[in-house]
Amino acid sequence: MKNINPTETKSWKKLQEHFKDMKKVHIKELFFDDKNRFNNFSTIFNNKMVVDFSKNLITNYTIKLLLNLAKETFVSNAIEEMFSGKIINLTENRAVLHTALRNRSSKPIYINQKNIMLEINKNLEKMKIFSKKVISGEWKGYTGKIITDIVNIGIGGSHLGPEMVTEALKPYKNKLNIHFISNIDGTHVTEVFKKINLEQTLFIISSKTFLTQETMTNANTIKKWFMTSTPKKINFQKHFIAVSMNIKLAVDFGIHKNNIFPVWSWVGGRYSLWSSVGLPIMLSIGYKNFVNLLKGAYDMDQHFLKTKFNKNIPVLLALIGIWYNNFFKSETEAIFPYDQYMHKFSLYFQQGNMESNGKSIDRNKKLVKWKTGPIVWGESGTNGQHSFYQLIHQGTRLIPCDFIIPAISHNSINDHHIKLISHFLGQTYALAFGDDSNNFSKKGTNLNDSFHIFKNCVGNKPTNSILIKKITPSTLGSLIALYEHKIFVQGIILNIFSFDQWGVELGKDSSKKILQQLLDIKRKNSFDSSTSGLIKFYEFFKKSNK
Repeated sequence: MKNINPTETKSWKKLQEHFKDMKKVHIKELFFDDKNRFNNFSTIFNNKMVVDFSKNLITNYTIKLLLNLAKETFVSNAIEEMFSGKIINLTENRAVLHTALRNRSSKPIYINQKNIMLEINKNLEKMKIFSKKVISGEWKGYTGKIITDIVNIGIGGSHLGPEMVTEALKPYKNKLNIHFISNIDGTHVTEVFKKINLEQTLFIISSKTFLTQETMTNANTIKKWFMTSTPKKINFQKHFIAVSMNIKLAVDFGIHKNNIFPVWSWVGGRYSLWSSVGLPIMLSIGYKNFVNLLKGAYDMDQHFLKTKFNKNIPVLLALIGIWYNNFFKSETEAIFPYDQYMHKFSLYFQQGNMESNGKSIDRNKKLVKWKTGPIVWGESGTNGQHSFYQLIHQGTRLIPCDFIIPAISHNSINDHHIKLISHFLGQTYALAFGDDSNNFSKKGTNLNDSFHIFKNCVGNKPTNSILIKKITPSTLGSLIALYEHKIFVQGIILNIFSFDQWGVELGKDSSKKILQQLLDIKRKNSFDSSTSGLIKFYEFFKKSNK
């Protein structure tokens, strides 16, 4: 990858000048000037997805400058390097090949002269055989009863992706009940245990290193409870599966080596749902649907790899995001899926984006002087409309939003979905065009009313609309891959490393040091006055509760 300061490019400087004009423009002016604006600023993917970016503060000239920015920062070269297996995660000396996990072609992909597709396909076949045994009832628990519940124990990428997808694809769910334990808070494991029967539950411990504190704390607690019921090792091995690259620690934990599914170093945690980490997904929706999820992502990969940038959906959305974050100083962006099954989608890409591009050191090892990753947040359906949409409509902050909805619902009862569609369209319309006070007179509003000004909604709030034919394994796979690639492109242009997370590691290290203090309160305390004071009060409250 090239290491280029984006602010020193010709296109960035031209964008700064262009912004001076665009900040005075209203979206409704853009539509007035271009009657074909929707056709000019939208694109169709696989006849199953329409991405409309016409309700943005952009012109053809804006797009031209942004595309030049992508060219000057060598985005196309970076895309080729990622897909071909070059080491682009330089701080960890790793390739980044989650795209290989959904490679549905026969094309080999090499790392260190080894075709990793052979290993990927071998593991996919192993997942297929295992999932079929569990779903069919062939795999029995230690008392001979079939498995009815799956509990995934993981955190971060080993949790958010599988949970998001299993929720989004609930219409394809089989009879197995899927549960997730992630939080180290004992409440999480306690509440899940109230819902299961040990004799009929399969536990998946998902940890790349098999050292993650939260995951292994929960796993050891569950192991202790299980062994209290049945201390035989053979019984334990019928109920515990591992997803890890640390085979030795998984075996030492008591898991049979045949029940360990691999994860590779070139798969980042937040991009790992396509791997063995996605085992709960396959157990929930079956092998065929899981493969369709992979195929959908592969289709978007090919679009991203082969489509010219002026029609390339991930590239265009990435560029528009940079336009707002760095020139309009918007700071945040929201994702609103109008589909209840997708209620975890915003949360998933909160991690995907903020953990990837929440960086302040560029690839030249210098402190950045531009905005990197935005704050990402969101909510599903119309819930947000009766909550925080007020601030988006009339607040003082510019918040670009993505609206996502399926044209066809899995639950078309009465008139629910057509009303949901009307809200989806109505919100993006109102955000773009507003309803200024001059229009109130046309509605019979008394302009002498001293309170009419409080109803003033100026609009000019940018949105992207993503209309999907139906949420299926395939279309969901494409949508996830779209956002993955958007994040990647932004990281390339912003000259940062998107595939490490050293800030997360620092938080873990600090927690370990404080845990040592909490376990040995007589140990010399070398923390700041705030941390030390809170430790003292923790001890006081704990003792006073006896």
